[in-house]
Amino acid sequence: MRLNPFTGAYLTDPASVWRRILDDPAGVHYAEDLGLWLISRHEYVRRGLADAATFTNALTLAPVYEICPEAMGVVMQIDAPPTTAAADPPVHPRTRRALRATFANTPDRVEAEYGEIVRRRVDQLVSRLVARQGDQVDLVANFATELPLLVVLDILGVPDADIARIRRWADGQIALIWGQPDPAEQVRLAQGLLEFWRYCQELVRQRVDSGHRADDFISRALTYRDDDDAVLTVPEVASLAFNLLVAGHETTAGLLAHALDQALSTPQRWSAMAADPRIVPAFVAETLRFAPAIDGWLRVTRRDVTLGEVTIPAGARCLLLIGAANRDPAVFTHPDRFDPHRSDVGDHLSFGHGPHFCIGAGLARLEATIALTRLAAAIPGLRLTPEQHRSYKPNVAFRAHHTLSAIIDIMAPVSVPSAREAAAAEARIAGQ
Repeated sequence: MRLNPFTGAYLTDPASVWRRILDDPAGVHYAEDLGLWLISRHEYVRRGLADAATFTNALTLAPVYEICPEAMGVVMQIDAPPTTAAADPPVHPRTRRALRATFANTPDRVEAEYGEIVRRRVDQLVSRLVARQGDQVDLVANFATELPLLVVLDILGVPDADIARIRRWADGQIALIWGQPDPAEQVRLAQGLLEFWRYCQELVRQRVDSGHRADDFISRALTYRDDDDAVLTVPEVASLAFNLLVAGHETTAGLLAHALDQALSTPQRWSAMAADPRIVPAFVAETLRFAPAIDGWLRVTRRDVTLGEVTIPAGARCLLLIGAANRDPAVFTHPDRFDPHRSDVGDHLSFGHGPHFCIGAGLARLEATIALTRLAAAIPGLRLTPEQHRSYKPNVAFRAHHTLSAIIDIMAPVSVPSAREAAAAEARIAGQ
């Protein structure tokens, strides 16, 4: 079977590809073009995410293609120790404990520690959009991407002046690992990734040398380690920052873009949000299922493993198709229907499952809920431009929009539905 994640339908309608794969009864296939085993059924993807004894994380952050020697030479200089996505036991349980202690990850803690930051940044960006009444703007560049990056910079104690290069470095890492750049681009992206790692090392070194501790994540992590390498090493603190600066904004940026796309592509949904913000959390949850920001994730088998009637050999790289698993009819009723009222939405795997469940899930939900609520209230007439066509960047894991072009209109539509009318409209949409 072929997947072709870098061209064709996968760049405009990945769900059609997931449906073709799910319709095959095997549920597990070998993609000759990628050299990866494709795992699509919900129960198999769930196991692959949770069973670290069978599915290792060691190559999760290794490129999906054979990188050119020049780029590999640069990558080999990046001596960041594995701490999060690429870590396995016994390292991962130790670094995970450090993250839980220093990074808010429950709804109450997230609200208490990060709520003010999120609201301040949302209001800043919404005000900037309101000031552009009548203009055509790209909501990806001017809102969805910028908001989570500003939030994570605040949390880590990184200056706003560095936002442009951190965004460039983070985008480059995703393109280098899960994209398909040509050799010259591989070298350029690898050099950027090395600069990114050295930048994170310098952030930590400055805190260590000064002895100053504030309330940012890096300071908290250094306080937590308490000069004990058995708890956490200084390079591991830098590695945690390195990972959070990417994972802390790229995934939430994708969630925001997907949610805005789903809401604005059907104007009744945006009107419903403006009329009744109480529906926003359910809308965010269904967006996570229907259009995950990460729709594929990599694992390597430690040993032979049989899923259904297919045996995957030891040492095989596997692509866990989260996007397909979230559309599995064995778990979700009418899986290809966007329905914020569905009762089975909590079974989605968009934040992972098991020991590597996303530590930032609570923050992502909070950011998306506040962002959509305040944007809909401030710009109820926001609408996509007629020429807007959905397309995604070529990538095997991150489903990121190229653009989301919209017209800023702070005036509400002529008829704004009541909460009851909005619910009925959404139900009609779901039944289509």
